[in-house]
Amino acid sequence: MPGNRAAWLLVAVVVLAVACAASLAIGARDMSIATVWQALTQFNPDDGNHAVVHTRIPRTVLGLVAGAALGLAGAAMQGVSRNPLADPGIMGVNAGAALAVVMGIYLFGISGASGYIWFAFVGAAAAAVVVYLIASMGREGATPVKLALAGAALSAGLYSVMNVLLVSSQDTLDRFRFWQVGGIAGSDWSVILAGLPFLLLGASIVLGSGRVLNSLALGDDIARGLGRNVTLARGITSLGIVTLCGAATALAGPIGFVGLVVPHAVRFFTGPDYRWILPFSMVLAPALLLASDVLGRVVLLPSEVPAGIMTAIVGAPVFVWLVRCGKGASL
Repeated sequence: MPGNRAAWLLVAVVVLAVACAASLAIGARDMSIATVWQALTQFNPDDGNHAVVHTRIPRTVLGLVAGAALGLAGAAMQGVSRNPLADPGIMGVNAGAALAVVMGIYLFGISGASGYIWFAFVGAAAAAVVVYLIASMGREGATPVKLALAGAALSAGLYSVMNVLLVSSQDTLDRFRFWQVGGIAGSDWSVILAGLPFLLLGASIVLGSGRVLNSLALGDDIARGLGRNVTLARGITSLGIVTLCGAATALAGPIGFVGLVVPHAVRFFTGPDYRWILPFSMVLAPALLLASDVLGRVVLLPSEVPAGIMTAIVGAPVFVWLVRCGKGASL
């Protein structure tokens, strides 16, 4: 299977294209693919169907960039920590970013992605550092199980603090509640453009770390023997991870499990080579996010279920399976 990686990557791109088309065509008002194509190539402002398609374009683009960021961050996080349970949601990064955003709203009255993004970066980075420091305590160091437990414990504590702030301020709760569940509905181009430079920077760093992650997967001693500066390699890759997590969380809210499920799924096609795991994750993670968003639009019509809830429905059973099967040694 790994020998046909390029062909499978092309299939993954086709799957992503289908997800994009579905995102533009399906919703409370369904349209044919022909109508979608006509709206994209021969837009008529007087045609209601064309107008609906154009309102869905920013939502689809946000699903693309946020999903790609979460997929890359999850795959790289698993490689850096050598922990198959690593994910921005499980490792406390999303919780740190969410709490920082709430504090920004509560203390400074910020609003919009351009304001959220800086607080989300600080919160994501601080949570990642705290989780690693807690897990590093003791003789065995930061083992996969200790990292997962530290991340779960920190997430619970941070969300508790966040809830205290929310119940004490109705205005903060009103601004935050729709962002909290995670989703790509209601987005516009200003939101996407605010986070795009950070997403591109983080993606460039992480996509260039494939060889480094392959070395780290062999263990720190072997990586040093191959000439790697392990501390520097982890630091640079972690910078890319935090940049991706912070930007994606600021734009779309704390969407969980995308970065956990997709990297494990793509290993069936790629094997353990991160030079292929990363691009596959970058393509298939937005396909999963967009498919979840489309499903959320139609499952409870005329209401919508946010994409963050739909990805949790898919990802939670996978997480339980990984824990029960003890996959910690597979990386």
